[in-house]
Amino acid sequence: MGITPDGRAARATLALFAALSGFGCSEPPNRVTETQPAATVRAVRSESREPIAPLPAAVALDAKRVALGRRLFHETRLSSDGSVACSSCHDLTKAGSDGRPKPRGAGGRDGFLNTPSVLNASLNFVQFWDGRAASLEEQVNGPINNPVEMASSWPQVIETLRGDASYVSAFAQAFPDGLVEDNVRRALAEFERTLVSRGSAFDRWLEGDQKALTPEARSGYETFKSVGCIACHQGTNVGGNMFQRFGVLGDYFKDRGHVVDADYGRYNVTHNESDRFVFRVPSLRNVEHTAPYFHDGSAATLPDAVQVMAKYQLGRRLSPKQVSDIIAFLLSLSGPAVVAAKATP
Repeated sequence: MGITPDGRAARATLALFAALSGFGCSEPPNRVTETQPAATVRAVRSESREPIAPLPAAVALDAKRVALGRRLFHETRLSSDGSVACSSCHDLTKAGSDGRPKPRGAGGRDGFLNTPSVLNASLNFVQFWDGRAASLEEQVNGPINNPVEMASSWPQVIETLRGDASYVSAFAQAFPDGLVEDNVRRALAEFERTLVSRGSAFDRWLEGDQKALTPEARSGYETFKSVGCIACHQGTNVGGNMFQRFGVLGDYFKDRGHVVDADYGRYNVTHNESDRFVFRVPSLRNVEHTAPYFHDGSAATLPDAVQVMAKYQLGRRLSPKQVSDIIAFLLSLSGPAVVAAKATP
């Protein structure tokens, strides 16, 4: 589904009522704790007076699969030349991103789209900027087969992993059917579900700690809501739960120039004209750590990104004070960097 180019002014208002979708999972025994099922997330959200909900409490995940997925996440042998791992682009010391406008893949080739953070990705309603994957498991197929990312194939990956007796043993312990393609996807997805950045100042405020936010952050949150940012950035992940056109109230791509296929977004999946320039709305959690911004990596700083969004999505020019306060609010969305210390196998 996409968003038609008609009714642009009304669309931003209507988007506020878009429902948040979350990923649940069926949990086996021998567990570590991680993300809540979607039904629980919805229940928490429905009880809140605010359009943003705290990140969910942990639920159980299989400890052996999580450990195996963590190892695979850092495994460069998943790429054709042994140079790139998932963690190469989704650096857990950089809030699950890579700090580049575009990622660098196998053979030093440059990618086409800015790397989205893997933190809290389990809470996105679809994966990738264009939403072409419905789950974390399905998402794994993308980089493995992409000729400018890992430039590999599933037969090559499975052959490589089966050549390592420690992987064969680990898969046999984690899955009844051992080392097969589907279980590589499942292990990676299980680990990625642990990457939830709980404990932000804003979440503590939502949960009742009135001292968790600075006055500037409180003011920024009210501005964020009043000017219309909240129409697309709401729910548990402060985004990640809907598609939206980049350029609702202005022609971003005409002004930027040099339009390429990657700019077409959702259109590249559906081939519906109404989906041209439509993207999955990104989460704003940990956004202070994931510059540069947008699918094209064109905004180098948060002030740049806020003003571009105000101009092209809201038809507004924000004052320096409004921008400063909104940024104070955005900074309050960062969770403790708990995953970085546990990132390596």
